[in-house]
Amino acid sequence: MRAGNDGKRRGPKLRIALALLAVLAASAAGWFCWVYAQIEIYAHIDQVAPADAIAVLGAAEWDGRPSPVFRARLNHALALYRQGVAPLIITVGGSGGDQYNEGDVGRKYLVSMGVPRQDIIAAAHGHDTEESVRRIAAIVRARRLRRLVMVSDPTHMFRLHAICVADGLHVLTSPRTVPADVEKSVEFRRITHEMLSYTLWRMHLH
Repeated sequence: MRAGNDGKRRGPKLRIALALLAVLAASAAGWFCWVYAQIEIYAHIDQVAPADAIAVLGAAEWDGRPSPVFRARLNHALALYRQGVAPLIITVGGSGGDQYNEGDVGRKYLVSMGVPRQDIIAAAHGHDTEESVRRIAAIVRARRLRRLVMVSDPTHMFRLHAICVADGLHVLTSPRTVPADVEKSVEFRRITHEMLSYTLWRMHLH
């Protein structure tokens, strides 16, 4: 008789637990669908307009040379600079573990492409997006800059914009061009990384 009563007591508790799990699963699914939609929106819009500076987020550097991804970002910033979007370029990024850092490598590359050295600020710090944005914010306040155009990869733009706004920066986003033949698996990994990174940032866990 006791076993039967225990089963009756467990029944409502189990149903409540399952209902809570279903609500949590639905909430998580809704959240990630929203984040995915925002990533896609920011990946496909270019907000470029006249600004005080263009900030290029670092990617890998290979023995003092920009990696293909970093070079593509730098080339995009260079094109904007030549169009007269802004008179200043900020290259950001710390060391990749060797004697070089992304900020200085980016400046060296841009100088080799004809940009006057005085038109470039190399911020040799920033091992992740948040640290890079803090470094950019320090330069903005020291130079009294008002508006920036941020250059990075398309899938990175939503999270980058959100972090910049949280740091009090007035920014416009301009994603670099990604080749059409990029493998779907690579794109999937990038989007998944951004969805998780943004979620952890919002939860103050990253």
